Amino acid sequence: MRRLRLLLALLLAPVLTGCFASSGSGSADDASAGSRLRVGLAFPPAENLSPYGADATILTRLGVTEGLTSLDANGAAAPALAASWRRKGERTWVFSLREATFQDGTAVTPAAVAASLTHATEAKPAPAALAGVGLTAKAAGDTDVRITTDDPDPVLPLRLSSPSLAVLAAKAYGADDRVDLVGTATGPFELTKVLGSTAATLDRYDDYWGGRAQAPGIDVKFIPDGTARTSALRTGQIDLAEAVPVAQAASLDKGVREATATTRTTSLLLNSRSGPFKDAALRAAARQAVDTSVLAEDVYEGYADAGAGIYGPAVTWAEGKRQQPVGRAEAAEPDDRKITLATYDNRPELPEVAQVLKQQLEKAGFDVTLEVREYSRLESDALAGKFDAFVLARNTLVDTGDPVSVLASDYTCDGGYNIAQLCDKDVDRAVAKAEDAVDTAERQDAAMAAEAEILGTDAVVPLVHQRIITGVGTSVRGALLDPYERTLVGMGTRR
Repeated sequence: MRRLRLLLALLLAPVLTGCFASSGSGSADDASAGSRLRVGLAFPPAENLSPYGADATILTRLGVTEGLTSLDANGAAAPALAASWRRKGERTWVFSLREATFQDGTAVTPAAVAASLTHATEAKPAPAALAGVGLTAKAAGDTDVRITTDDPDPVLPLRLSSPSLAVLAAKAYGADDRVDLVGTATGPFELTKVLGSTAATLDRYDDYWGGRAQAPGIDVKFIPDGTARTSALRTGQIDLAEAVPVAQAASLDKGVREATATTRTTSLLLNSRSGPFKDAALRAAARQAVDTSVLAEDVYEGYADAGAGIYGPAVTWAEGKRQQPVGRAEAAEPDDRKITLATYDNRPELPEVAQVLKQQLEKAGFDVTLEVREYSRLESDALAGKFDAFVLARNTLVDTGDPVSVLASDYTCDGGYNIAQLCDKDVDRAVAKAEDAVDTAERQDAAMAAEAEILGTDAVVPLVHQRIITGVGTSVRGALLDPYERTLVGMGTRR
């Protein structure tokens, strides 16, 4: 087993420039008694804290939910609720569970895990980590769960680390298909109260299998406005602030702002199914109109690199394997075509990015209407293809840690997060080839070939690769800052 896990780590790990960073250090003895953490998050729940969509990372960042596996600092699959795993044949894996309990006091059993994963496979829309993947989970004895996939899946341990595949207690699942996260997860912190899209309360779960968290609880405020979020940190109203706007970074002392290289890419997505950008020649015109260097230098003030592709410099192997886009159309004259460009203001740079793009597109000959909303009020329209163009900041490895998964979910005909509405047989074929690759080098090469096919459609224009700024109060120790943006508060986080 040890030899197999070492092989998997070498096989599956994307090498990153950044590692998980723990802000500060210290022992449990110097933690103040009763010092609850006060956290300001940028994104209010968009889907009533459903574990199957964008809200899933809220839950992992707060230490509420866990899956069978997690990601280590190098992006390899690491134990979580599963202490170990082994592959049996091409399509079957067996995961051995550690002894753990749900926050409602019931045991984490093979039957409970299998039932939880089955609920995820039946969710509509399907979680991004399961895009194009069919799997069946069944109990196998007192400690094991057997998972069989419809097709060979060499990265299943990585896939199961996805925040959207969290394991929950039976009482989480109601008859109306809604999932109740209050007191039904397994993490070191238990969700006890949710006040709509404004706040949430978490208490320490003292029976957590990994030990007792150092903070007695977390008080969460959802503060979409970046200036307000930064101000709350600066004035001592909160202890941690995610996604500090670049424009606000200078207002924080140097020791309070933490910049982390991430696998997040901000892109311009063009609706290739309907509207003006159904025409590939107009998509090419939009792509030619964009000057990404202006965005990196001016809007992001050096906290980003100009867009090179779907994968940025934090995925260090990508640049050496990048291929030229395939089959791009010749650009046509826009002739004052009316387009609606949308984005969200939870990440304060995005409206500014969109404003710059508006000017660049208008200079090229488009007639642009800009629409900006808070993300939770925008997502359903974006997924339904109601905008001609959309500016999205997307962590390309957040769903599974596997570089191919974001391609399947975001750019294939059956993708569950396909805001570009792309459906291209050559792209689907290239992504399927990448999904079938087992060897590390082959999988990376196939992912980059698929990237070239996707970029060749001009349905996506990579703009910048970001470094995320997190505000960490001077009294806080043990904040977890990672390139996937899956974690923020853990067992050792305290003030």
